[in-house]
Amino acid sequence: MIRLDNISKQAGHQILFIDASMGIQKGEKAGLVGPNGAGKTTLFRMIAGQERPDDGQVVIDAGMTIGYFSQDVGEMSGQSAVAAVMDGAGPLSALLAEMGTLEAAMVDPDQADDMDALIARYGDVQGQFEELDGYALEGRAREVLAGLSFSQERMDGDVGLLSGGWKMRVALARILLMRPDGMLLDEPSNHLDLESLIWLEAFLKNYDGALLMTSHDREFMNRIVGKVVEIDGGSLITYSGNYDFYEQQRALGEKQRQAQFERQQAMLAKEIKFIERFKARASHAAQVQSRVKKLDKIERVEPPRRRQTVQFEFRPAPRSGDDVVGFRGIHKRYGSQSIYAGFDLQVRRKERWCVLGVNGAGKSTLLKLAAGADAPDDGAVVVGSSVKMGYFAQHSMELLDGDETIFESLEASFPQAGQGPLRALAGCFGFSGDDVEKRCRVLSGGEKARLVMAKMLFDPPNLLVLDEPTNHLDMATKEMLVAALAEFEGTMLFVSHDRHFLAALSNRVLELTPDGIHQYAGGYTEYVARTGQEAPGLHPGG
Repeated sequence: MIRLDNISKQAGHQILFIDASMGIQKGEKAGLVGPNGAGKTTLFRMIAGQERPDDGQVVIDAGMTIGYFSQDVGEMSGQSAVAAVMDGAGPLSALLAEMGTLEAAMVDPDQADDMDALIARYGDVQGQFEELDGYALEGRAREVLAGLSFSQERMDGDVGLLSGGWKMRVALARILLMRPDGMLLDEPSNHLDLESLIWLEAFLKNYDGALLMTSHDREFMNRIVGKVVEIDGGSLITYSGNYDFYEQQRALGEKQRQAQFERQQAMLAKEIKFIERFKARASHAAQVQSRVKKLDKIERVEPPRRRQTVQFEFRPAPRSGDDVVGFRGIHKRYGSQSIYAGFDLQVRRKERWCVLGVNGAGKSTLLKLAAGADAPDDGAVVVGSSVKMGYFAQHSMELLDGDETIFESLEASFPQAGQGPLRALAGCFGFSGDDVEKRCRVLSGGEKARLVMAKMLFDPPNLLVLDEPTNHLDMATKEMLVAALAEFEGTMLFVSHDRHFLAALSNRVLELTPDGIHQYAGGYTEYVARTGQEAPGLHPGG
């Protein structure tokens, strides 16, 4: 179905692939993994026909349609989200656009003289639209957008007014509506909330074409893929099984290669020692010569390439009082919409509350109120004694000074810390060597998030208020963050769509639903077991 045969590809001075091969059949769902910069996007672009390999070939079955979703969303404006999604469906979108133009013309008094011609043309266009099952297509487009958490109002509004994250969803909906024979999805789980993520998971499980995708969401990957393709030093290595199985197999392979390398090193050391010892003795000349020849012929075992894993350790935070933050009779509205009416909650020391709720339920609002970034219309937020707060929100990344380098940014925040500790901190968050000299303005979303996180955790707070902290983070940084936060001694209030993060770190759940606010003792895993759903508003199998 999709095959890469011995492809080689160089980008600038970097060699991405050398004689690399892989294949995906109809019905197979594969995850593509590899460190940042390994060439995942280049591989997608080659399959999509947007780039060519320098050598080797990409083979796609004749007549096969491929849908490619990338993080690079083009310009969208001047049409509704529904129309933009249907645009992906070829001739239907042109007919729909013409029907819209004709409808406007038919109610325009200046064009009354042309009414007969307009009506006749409208009849023709509408006939073609019906023949191609156009009305069903609009229904399907709305269904996909609803799955991705669009309200009716947002579906019909100008797509140009949407934020970047919502435009991404429109671009993703286009590919899903196409239902092509092959789908290439580059980070489809970014920018989605938990409900959309679970809907997308179900959609992709039922998709019967060939799927190749990347994702930094471990749980999402585990539930969808049955095979993992890893880019490793220019090669493509295929593992059967889900992401967890791939990790186990990879670790086992590394262990075996390390043992093989060490055995060979010991044998080589022994041979070299013999040669050194007897090379000056004529009586051993023949033996020495034969061993030198033997050494020349031995194929050297390479040590496994070690993936850098760095751990971040919290310095002990000052202890807070037992009552950390209290919400007393909170009322909050935005325009005509009431978000909270008489809300009460007491967060105590060492509690880790994850906040769940559909879009617009008030999750981010609650975190803003806790952090003092917003004020209630009525009621009070009471922060307890000795509470030192760290607040991470998506806008935190916009507050970085673009002219500063990463190191200067850290130094400005912690002038007393000294070079060594700050470089170690940067290293924990994935900035090693010359990376610390990058200016903030050129950083990717993931790099900015890591820098903000590093600043927040270095001088440790005892209350962490985190709004989607794992957006933009790669798998390795996420694992590091989960491991670090598991050791954190303080209190947490957070929103996340990453189920691994939710399950690993929460010990309380606050569920915001239209029929009220529910509190659950026990973390996310217990919440799922008790309610039979992974997110509010979703029912098992729904």
